[in-house]
Amino acid sequence: MARARGVDAALWRLADAMLSSMDETMTQDMQASVLERFLRYVRIDTQSSHSSTAFPSTPGQWDLLRLLRDELQTLGLADVAIDRFGYVTATLPSTLPAGRPEPPTVAFFAHVDTSEDAPGKHVLPQVWRRYDGSDIVLPGDPAYVLSPNDDTALRSRVGYDIVTSDGTTLLGADDKAGVAAIMTAAAYLIGHPDVPHGTIKVAFNPDEEVGRGMDHFDVPAFGATYAYTLDASDAGEVQDETFSADGATVRLVGRGIHPGYATGKLVNALKVAADFIASLPRDGLAPETTSDRQGFVHPVTIEGNAEEATIRFIVRDFDTHLLREKEDLLRRLATAAADRHPGARAEVEVVEQYRNMRDVLAQHPRVVALADQAVRRVGLTPIRRPIRGGTDGSRLCAMGLPTPNLFAGGHMFHSRREWVAVQDMAKAAQMVVELAQLWAL
Repeated sequence: MARARGVDAALWRLADAMLSSMDETMTQDMQASVLERFLRYVRIDTQSSHSSTAFPSTPGQWDLLRLLRDELQTLGLADVAIDRFGYVTATLPSTLPAGRPEPPTVAFFAHVDTSEDAPGKHVLPQVWRRYDGSDIVLPGDPAYVLSPNDDTALRSRVGYDIVTSDGTTLLGADDKAGVAAIMTAAAYLIGHPDVPHGTIKVAFNPDEEVGRGMDHFDVPAFGATYAYTLDASDAGEVQDETFSADGATVRLVGRGIHPGYATGKLVNALKVAADFIASLPRDGLAPETTSDRQGFVHPVTIEGNAEEATIRFIVRDFDTHLLREKEDLLRRLATAAADRHPGARAEVEVVEQYRNMRDVLAQHPRVVALADQAVRRVGLTPIRRPIRGGTDGSRLCAMGLPTPNLFAGGHMFHSRREWVAVQDMAKAAQMVVELAQLWAL
């Protein structure tokens, strides 16, 4: 990479030496630190809730957020704060010599909440040292087995230290692996003031899993120019493209009456809902039948009774304009189902959730290029693939803070088979240290 204007040869040599200093002792120290933090964090129940109107949506998230605030204060970061919405922020002041031009302020984000898709209370993490390549039978529920035969990522981690749950819950690597990596990197940087870097900010937020993680975040007040979320999976992933996403709620209203006197009067909303769901495309437009850059509509919850039923959908596509086509399809199918049950009616409400980060990041190529370089600096090959999902970075990009998504090492998210390799979390922490330095060059 070309040397930045205004950085003299001595500073360049110092920075380059530091970038090559991830020796074996430091690697082992980072592995021990990131594992200790991760094991503590996952034991805190931080599942978020779609049905809650509070922010954060669940009280358990406050427990981890306040713990992180306290740890950042103990480490000695500046400007440590937690606001009324639960956002934890802190600053690593610049270590560049006085009089040197300051680089852009860069931030690192991770979310503390875990998914509702699997049990998340009373997580009992298991550490499988020097994984031998065999099946991992989770001791809390032996029906759950991690097998290298159907998990290529696990098959490539022979000799690594693997962390799982006991099988009765998810693990919480999404995204406590990212939290642990950022905290480990912050501890390293605050303990090594000889590492040259500009002003670095960290932030931890609630409610990413329910799509509200950035609802109350004040980007201008935060003061970062660029940012990264650590919320991707495979070691080496640098993600600069996500789905665009909307949420759709289909409300089907029937006519209720006592079933003993229902002849010619009852219009059962549950049957209308069943008819509607059965009419959804089966050979496309569904997550189970799409891949790569194909979008979908996906029913995620249904609730109701004979008088009224509500189905909540997520609508996804990499091309934002194609969301409207999918939403129009839902409207047509819901109306058609209601029409087949005289007396029923259908209502469809659509809300924007997030947009593809690609359009924003294309205008800021350096933020992605330096991420690629940092990944190479820690001995990995950058993996570039679009996210069939979204991150807080999608919202942050739309809010004026260019934010690609980087790996934290977790796999099999939102399930009891979730796992993470300790060495990959440590690589993520090292990557943050490298990025902090690269932005200063």
